[in-house]
Amino acid sequence: MSDLHVAAANLIKPIEAPGLQQAGSAGEAGGANFLGSLKEAIGHINDAQTGASQAVESLVTGQNTNIHQTMVALQQADASFQLMMQVRNKLVTAYEEIQRMQI
Repeated sequence: MSDLHVAAANLIKPIEAPGLQQAGSAGEAGGANFLGSLKEAIGHINDAQTGASQAVESLVTGQNTNIHQTMVALQQADASFQLMMQVRNKLVTAYEEIQRMQI
């Protein structure tokens, strides 16, 4: 099982240090990069879910008889979805903590 690569692990990208920019454009550029990365990750997770659904459908209809590939696709989709939910939970927790800060 150590050979099994989780598709969700490929979605995590290292944080890059921003260059010297003006204060206003730095926040906008960082927000756009974060939003783009988030949309891309959600797109990959959606693709994994769609692929798993198609694998199950082809197994049920008899087009594909390899149950192992179907189960691996289902587990990868589940793992990537669980990762997405944990990231969402962390983002919500961080947002709530920022809201509790006193100025």
